[in-house]
Amino acid sequence: MYTIILIIVVYYYVRLGLWLMRRARDRCADRKARWIVGTAVGLVWFGLLFWYGGGRKYYYDWQVEKLCAKDGGVKVYETVRLPAEEYDQYAKRNWILPHITQEKSADKYYYEVDYHHYRKGNPQMTRRQAKIIRRSDGKTLGESISYSRGGGDLPGPWHESSFICPPISKDRPGLEVSIFLRGDKK
Repeated sequence: MYTIILIIVVYYYVRLGLWLMRRARDRCADRKARWIVGTAVGLVWFGLLFWYGGGRKYYYDWQVEKLCAKDGGVKVYETVRLPAEEYDQYAKRNWILPHITQEKSADKYYYEVDYHHYRKGNPQMTRRQAKIIRRSDGKTLGESISYSRGGGDLPGPWHESSFICPPISKDRPGLEVSIFLRGDKK
């Protein structure tokens, strides 16, 4: 379904570009000028179409990769060995720790997230820094820094694309799994 819509959208973008080239070319009397004007209008139109349809995505993906290479990833400052029961409880809930705004006095750990938007709009570019903090002494146990790009696609009925660095995968342990270790059963 989306493929058909994409083909139709591209078809009309190409038709519009050809129509603009013809209109610009028809305004010139000299044959050589007609060719130059038509080619220039076509190059500008299809260059803008490429930039708007994909070029800016590649540009911002490149920017995300550059920033990610500087300080992206998981940094562990201290590991915590949890009893097996407590570890299983957190793991079963997919390591959902309370946010700093929702932490209670009974919570041993909480997380804090900070977002910095390098670019808002379409496409957007964001830095996300998450920290896990021990409540008893306020010490940061570790942090995770990631960069992302969202959007930048041609307008249409499809979902916008995104790019995250470092990539999320099963092979790379997350922040919680890097900090909290399973203790021995007693």
